[in-house]
Amino acid sequence: MVVTFNEIKYNQTIKCYIDQADQSLKTLGFTEHSYAHVMKTAVTAEMILKTLGYSDREAELAKIAGYMHDIGNVVNRIDHAQSGAMLAFRLLDKLGMEPQEIALVISAIGNHDESTAAAVNPIAAALILADKTDVRRTRVRNQDLKTFDIHDRVNYAAEESKIYFSENNASIVLDLKIDTTICPVMDYFEIFLGRMLLCRKAAEYLGVKFELVINGQKLL
Repeated sequence: MVVTFNEIKYNQTIKCYIDQADQSLKTLGFTEHSYAHVMKTAVTAEMILKTLGYSDREAELAKIAGYMHDIGNVVNRIDHAQSGAMLAFRLLDKLGMEPQEIALVISAIGNHDESTAAAVNPIAAALILADKTDVRRTRVRNQDLKTFDIHDRVNYAAEESKIYFSENNASIVLDLKIDTTICPVMDYFEIFLGRMLLCRKAAEYLGVKFELVINGQKLL
C-alpha cells in the first residue's frame, strides 16, 4: 500500500506525538522542534533528492522521514532517534506501508542524531542535511537575551538562512547571514562543527560537496 505524505501530515496520532515531543523539549529548555522545524526538514529533504534526480517516491519517503524524525523526543531526548524509529515503525506498519519503504524511513530516522548519525541510504543523507541546516531566529523560545545559552545565541543571531544547490548541482550550500554582535562566528564552529562535518559526509554519500557560507565568506 502506498502511504502518502499527506496521510502522514494529517494523521492525528502523529500530530499528538509531535506536539507532546515539542512540549517536552520546551520544558527542558530546547529550541523549537514543532511543526515549523519538522515541515522545513521535510520539504528540504524532499527538495534535495528531487534536485539530484531521485524518484518522486524516494523524495516523498524523505519528506515523510523529515516530518516524523523527532517524534522520539516524546519518549526522551536521549536516544530519541532510535526510539523515534521504533515509533515510526509501529505507525507506518499500522498504516499499511510496504516493509521495504518502512525500512528506509526508520533507518533514516534512527540515523539522524549527531551522536549516532550516518548516511546509510539516500533518505538518511537527505534527512541529515535538512535537519542539521535548520538554523533560524524563530527557533528560539527564550526572548531574554541576557539568559541566552550558546544554542539560543547561534539561532537568534541568524538573520537569514538559506540552503540551496550550486548552479551545476555540484554542491549543496548552507548560506547564513548572522549578527556577529549577538554571536561571533567562532560560536558557530563550537556548536556546528560536528554537524557540518556530518553534513559533509551526507553530501558526499549523495555525490556532492557541502559548503558553509557565513556573511558572504565560504568557511567550508
